[in-house]
Amino acid sequence: MKALIVMPAHNEEKNIGKLIDEVKKDLPNIDLIVINDASTDKTEEIVKEKQIKCITLPFNLGYSLAVQTGIKYAKEHEYNYVIQMDADGQHIPSEAKKLLDYIEKEKVDIVIGSRFLEKTQYKHGIMRKLGTNILSKLIKIICHKTIKDPTSGFQCINEKTINYFSCMGNYPEFPDANLIIELLLQKYEICEVSINMRERKYGKSMHSGLIGPAKYMVKVTYNIIIIILRNLFRKKK
Repeated sequence: MKALIVMPAHNEEKNIGKLIDEVKKDLPNIDLIVINDASTDKTEEIVKEKQIKCITLPFNLGYSLAVQTGIKYAKEHEYNYVIQMDADGQHIPSEAKKLLDYIEKEKVDIVIGSRFLEKTQYKHGIMRKLGTNILSKLIKIICHKTIKDPTSGFQCINEKTINYFSCMGNYPEFPDANLIIELLLQKYEICEVSINMRERKYGKSMHSGLIGPAKYMVKVTYNIIIIILRNLFRKKK
């Protein structure tokens, strides 16, 4: 078993050093790569000081393409599993063991670390909670599958999914419910495992405020419509 943690990072100098130390302590047998998405602070410097593999992108490509860069690296280096972990400190490294243990035991394609499968201490803002519920219901209606936390970026994917994601030319800007629906329609096995998450201590989420979540919902919903239409077209052919 060969697993890799892919950690996209953009201006996370206040969070990433402590998080790397946690990964080293709690996941000593799992490799880590940081995809530095053209940070303008000391993110890259801190990562290199910690002697962690770092790929620095030439300009800011955004979260999803940074993740895909890490997945491409995993494919090139023949990893069996990728664990996606954010650099802001919300994802707890020790919880990643649950994802990896589950995907190995149950032989599914993707395991999502869910904040809402069971009651946890995590606090979800009103707008984000509403958006999560709407996306969860859309997945249920379209795919007849219950996914409680379709916006969780804390995931573990297997080799089959690594190969698929690394070759996608249209990897979505927000790889959340839209990507889950696309994969479920293609008969990928996706499950959830209950995990704990922390609140972000420093910095600001890309979904903070009112405008951010609204734009996010519009773009994800648009992508879902395109996926449904594409799937219908395939069936007709």
